[in-house]
Amino acid sequence: MTPEQITLVQQSFSKVAPISEAAAVLFYDRLFEVAPSVRAMFPEDMTEQRKKLMGMLAAVVSGLSNLGTILPAASALAKRHVGYGAKAEHYPVVGATLLWTLEKGLGEAWTPELAAAWTDAYGVLSGYMISEAYGAQAQAAE
Repeated sequence: MTPEQITLVQQSFSKVAPISEAAAVLFYDRLFEVAPSVRAMFPEDMTEQRKKLMGMLAAVVSGLSNLGTILPAASALAKRHVGYGAKAEHYPVVGATLLWTLEKGLGEAWTPELAAAWTDAYGVLSGYMISEAYGAQAQAAE
């Protein structure tokens, strides 16, 4: 990611943070719509899960300019996800859902440049997480 892309992601997330609860609801509703099989991996009451999602996103976004600070947590999260039943092929669906949610939440502020920046950010992080959880071969297949 370029420094400009990092800035774009961080600035745009600052606009999402005030609507984080609504954004998280939108995200999970969409995820369960496009990938209903993943619903079973989540608790019935999604309140805490939505908070965890937005907290992790906030941490990742703030750490983009120094990836070394967020990679240990991303590795641990990836390995926990395996225990929940997550597979490498779920990552692209989650990424598409995240981008869809950001586009809905940001409205006219969602530009092709911003979409590319978020796509790159998610690609870097998900690639790392897939490698950590499933090994380099799974990432190459991705």
